Amino acid sequence: MARMHSRAKGKSGSKKPIKKVQPWAPYKEKEVEKLVIKYAKAGKTTSEIGMILRDRYGINSIKASTNKKVTEIEAENGLLKKLPEDLLDLIRKMVKVKQHIERNKQDQTAKRGLILTSSKVRRLTKYYKRNGKLPVDWNLDLNKLQMYLE
Repeated sequence: MARMHSRAKGKSGSKKPIKKVQPWAPYKEKEVEKLVIKYAKAGKTTSEIGMILRDRYGINSIKASTNKKVTEIEAENGLLKKLPEDLLDLIRKMVKVKQHIERNKQDQTAKRGLILTSSKVRRLTKYYKRNGKLPVDWNLDLNKLQMYLE
């Protein structure tokens, strides 16, 4: 798959195993859900929860063991955050690049990076508004970027 803002082809990613059933899985469905809820209450993001369950508990696929995604489990228990994780990460990146540009006004590469990141944010918000994960009237205020991270 090609990169978004360059002509580079990029490297292919890893593939999930074809087999969906895990007969060797050490934890049952309810136990995995309890672990997800426990770490969500502790303030972990969905990707952090997935890595913790993979590394500490040997659960390589939460969806294969529970037939639900981490976000679905969080939504059922009212633990879903206001903004999706990938959007928050892009906003974090925009804040850092903006701070860097304020310190280094002549850095043209950083200015281009800010433009590319803001276009990714715009594209992602359009997607989330269409799918109902963000309110239709939600807008990213560039002057109040820091507020979204709190």
